[in-house]
Amino acid sequence: MKIYHHLNRGHVQTSWLDSYHSFSFGQWYDPSLLGVSSLRVINEDTIAPHQGFGTHPHKNMEILTYVLEGQLTHQDSMGNHGIIQAGEWQLMSAGSGVQHSEVNHTDQPVHLLQIWLHPNVSNAKPNYQQIQLNAKQLPNQWHLIIGLQAPMEIRQDATIRVNFLTQNQLTMIDATHGLSYVHIITGKISVDGEILHTGDAFEVSKLTQVQSLEDSHLLWFDLVHN
Repeated sequence: MKIYHHLNRGHVQTSWLDSYHSFSFGQWYDPSLLGVSSLRVINEDTIAPHQGFGTHPHKNMEILTYVLEGQLTHQDSMGNHGIIQAGEWQLMSAGSGVQHSEVNHTDQPVHLLQIWLHPNVSNAKPNYQQIQLNAKQLPNQWHLIIGLQAPMEIRQDATIRVNFLTQNQLTMIDATHGLSYVHIITGKISVDGEILHTGDAFEVSKLTQVQSLEDSHLLWFDLVHN
């Protein structure tokens, strides 16, 4: 098992953005943290009221946004314009190229995860998907977000699941694609005798049991070995 400690994440703070980077991103670079398999980015962002990312381009990247608290307004060159509420997921497949903006138009901060994966197809037609799935309302089970027969489709051989484990629950993860990477959004868990906390992550390639030591919000990526 490989452990990724939250204290090793990059931290970027401006007047309107507080961001933690699990992997090298933008001006923050760590050669030991370049991603896992096709997973390239996990950024935990808190965006101040009436601030956000103005219109900017993306190409050949699968971009998943999970709003944890607050709401975010999205607009893109495909003609999509709407709000992503807490408990909702948005997947933007940038493909051959797309421009979009992400702005917090409310009076409260918005807290979110933005996740990037490299696609297995280049220059495909851009695509947009959005669903509502709040794991806190359906706890103690893995909910499939992306993968075969999932509510959203990604251009990559990967599955993504979310779980909200209440205290003292057990769950299993199994790397059916070859490699599991589990990110702790919030909480405290025990894995193979190790205690992990909010912002930590672990990587395994075998059937593994996880115990929640307190209410814990988990994100599981089942990925192909490089």
